[in-house]
Amino acid sequence: MPGPTALFWDVGGVLLTNGWDRSSRRKAVEHFNLDWDEFEDRHELVDSAFEKGQLGLEAYLDRTVFYRPRSFTREDFRNFMFGQSEPFPETVAILDRLARSKRYLMGTLNNESIELNLYRINRFGLRNYFDVFFSSCFLGVKKPDEAMYRLALQMTQRAPEDFVFVDDRPLNLECARGLGIHTIQFENASQLERELSELGITV
Repeated sequence: MPGPTALFWDVGGVLLTNGWDRSSRRKAVEHFNLDWDEFEDRHELVDSAFEKGQLGLEAYLDRTVFYRPRSFTREDFRNFMFGQSEPFPETVAILDRLARSKRYLMGTLNNESIELNLYRINRFGLRNYFDVFFSSCFLGVKKPDEAMYRLALQMTQRAPEDFVFVDDRPLNLECARGLGIHTIQFENASQLERELSELGITV
């Protein structure tokens, strides 16, 4: 029986650090001397639209930071946001070997705002590895919404058993498994390689 033919990956927490998670936002609040509760309340109100591509970065900054005068510039804040992204080299090395094999359809399945997503794609050369980017900002839906996974299945015209989905968050994986997709909860590179091998995917 043939094994999986498509590998789909979360980005933040698997291949790269999370781009704009609670930890990154906490660092920004401390760096720019903002009020955490005020900032986080505003972030939570607009975050869904931000990650679904319905709210651009400038509007996000208007609503969370620059609704009052600041001693720093938008460029300062944007640069800090983008500067939180770093790669996980051992995982990227696995990704690179799989992409070079040309045996699998390679795609992302990630939640990310559009400007940050494009920055990370360009900065870390993700087009070298992936054939398609199923990102929340492009699809208008977010994990763990079932529609996110259904769109990936429908748009690639593959059956759930043809898919392997790698993510670090249990809820995202639970929802994918509910549709019959093979899942791997990422912990580290060696564990990922072992579990891929168990599914018949040689790295």
